[in-house]
Amino acid sequence: MTTPTRPQPQPRPEPRPLRTPAPGPAAAPAASVDALIEAVLAGEHGPQPGGLVATSVFWIHHGTRLAGGDTTYLNQYVLVRLGGSFGGCAFEAGEIDPAVCHDASGAPLDVLLREAPHPLRIAALDAYLAGRRPHRDSGAEAVTLPAGTPEVRALARDAAIAGLLDIDRGAAVGLIGVVNPLIAAIRERGGEPLPCDFNLRTTQWGDPVTSDMHEVLERADAVVATGMTLSNGSFDVILDRCRTRGIPLVVYAQSGSAVARAFLGAGVTALSAEPFPFSQFSADPTTLYRYRTAAPA
Repeated sequence: MTTPTRPQPQPRPEPRPLRTPAPGPAAAPAASVDALIEAVLAGEHGPQPGGLVATSVFWIHHGTRLAGGDTTYLNQYVLVRLGGSFGGCAFEAGEIDPAVCHDASGAPLDVLLREAPHPLRIAALDAYLAGRRPHRDSGAEAVTLPAGTPEVRALARDAAIAGLLDIDRGAAVGLIGVVNPLIAAIRERGGEPLPCDFNLRTTQWGDPVTSDMHEVLERADAVVATGMTLSNGSFDVILDRCRTRGIPLVVYAQSGSAVARAFLGAGVTALSAEPFPFSQFSADPTTLYRYRTAAPA
C-alpha cells in the first residue's frame, strides 16, 4: 500500500513594501490667492478637498519682547492639521475666537476653504499645499536655525531672510511687516529699509514706520513682505505692484508658507518658508527653507 505523499508547503510570497506616496508635482504659478483657492477646490492641485477633513484646528496667542528691545510683539495664529501636514496663518487680535477649535476641527476641508474666516481659509490652504508637497521634499535650500535664546534664533532667521536679497548698496528695500532684527539684517547687506507696518510707529532705532503701503511700493527697489500679508488681504496688491514695476519680491512666511510658494515665478522671486512648529516655539535647532527664482527682467 502506497503512503500518500503530503503536499509540500509552498513558499509564501514576500510581503510587498508599502509605498509612500510621492509628493505632488508643483502646479503652474497662481495669479491671485482667490484663484489659487478656486484651483484647489477644482482639484487642479491634487485630491478634491471635499474628501479631506481638518483633523485639528488650533488657536494660539503669544507675546515676545527681545532683549534690548522696547517692542512687545503680540502674535495670534490659527493652525490646521490635515493628516500629516500643518498649515498656519496669523491674524489680528479679536479677528478669530478660540471657539474656532471646536467649530472647525473635523470640518471638511472644502467647507473651510469656502466659508471660514479668511485667516482660517489661508491656514487650510497652507495645510493642503504643504501636504501635497512638503517643504522638506521640495528641493529648497534647508537652513538650520541654531539652538539658543530667542535673540540668537531671531538673528539667524532674519539673516537667512536678508540673504535672499540681491541688491546694490544703497538700494531702497520696502519692508512690509516690521521685525527689528530684519531691519538690521537689511542694513548689513547695504540696503536702506523703508519700513511699513499697520501696528508699529517706529523701529527699535527710532526710524519712522509708515502705514502707507502704496507709498513704499512706489519707492522701493525691492520688497520684503511678511506672510501676514496673506492674512490681511494685502498680498495680492503687493504681488501685482511688484509684477508691474518689475522689482524683486521676497516673502518671509510662517503664515501660509506653502501658499506663498505657489507664487514663485509669478511675482515672488524668493521665499523663506518656515513651516510649523515655528522657531519661537522651540529652543532646539529647527529648519527653514529658502527658495529662489530668477529676478524679474
